[in-house]
Amino acid sequence: MLIAQLSDMHVRPRGQLYRGVADSNRGLSEAIDHLHGLDRRPDLVLLSGDLVDEGHSDEYAMALELLSALTIPYLVVPGNHDRRENFRAAFPGHTYLPAHGPLHYCVDDHAVRLVVLDSCLPGQHHGHIDAAGLSWLQSTLAADPHKPTIVVMHHPPFVSGIACLDEYRLKDTAPLERVIRAQSNIEAVLCGHVHRAMARRWAGTVVLTCPSTATEICLTLSPGAAPQSCLGPTACLLHLWSAEHGLVSHTSHIGQYEGPYAFI
Repeated sequence: MLIAQLSDMHVRPRGQLYRGVADSNRGLSEAIDHLHGLDRRPDLVLLSGDLVDEGHSDEYAMALELLSALTIPYLVVPGNHDRRENFRAAFPGHTYLPAHGPLHYCVDDHAVRLVVLDSCLPGQHHGHIDAAGLSWLQSTLAADPHKPTIVVMHHPPFVSGIACLDEYRLKDTAPLERVIRAQSNIEAVLCGHVHRAMARRWAGTVVLTCPSTATEICLTLSPGAAPQSCLGPTACLLHLWSAEHGLVSHTSHIGQYEGPYAFI
């Protein structure tokens, strides 16, 4: 099974730029073209949060127009820039989304089970999973302790070393870590939010973060460094799973580069 992950699209109303600089709408269109041009067609696309920039209905209408070009089934995950009720209303055909409350869900139609947590707090940019969400996760995971499972949420549950990002990470992670660590079949935890590819061993598995299709947040590891972003490189993640080899994840850069050449 091949799962493509796009994240942090920050779609804007038609003709408007993300932060007045980045053409995030074009970035999503280019990402879709990139997926269509891969040498192996993904079975599924995960959109791991911040589909739009301000959570407004006109932004979701623009996102839906852009996503109508995607010929691969996709799942949507809320991010801190999404507004939960507008998000829910934008995807009425996505019946896996709960009709009320946080947008936790499980999709078990594939070789790998996908368990999605809504890590967002309305009006806040940091993440949190409350007691009810933890209870839902524990019971959902316990329903099948053997099937290979990927957990997906927008906020990564670790300190990255980039100060401006760490202020808005998932907070109070110890209870979630206990739930995840109790399971032996978690292939990975997939996140977005940080506009960069990162990896960390955590809770007996690995956490992977997906780059953004809009901008890349700069790698500034000096304490107190000012937030900075660049217009690329943009990328997606490709998660390849097989019963024989398990899960391997690749960063796939979006854009035109010289090559390919007949050497490695």
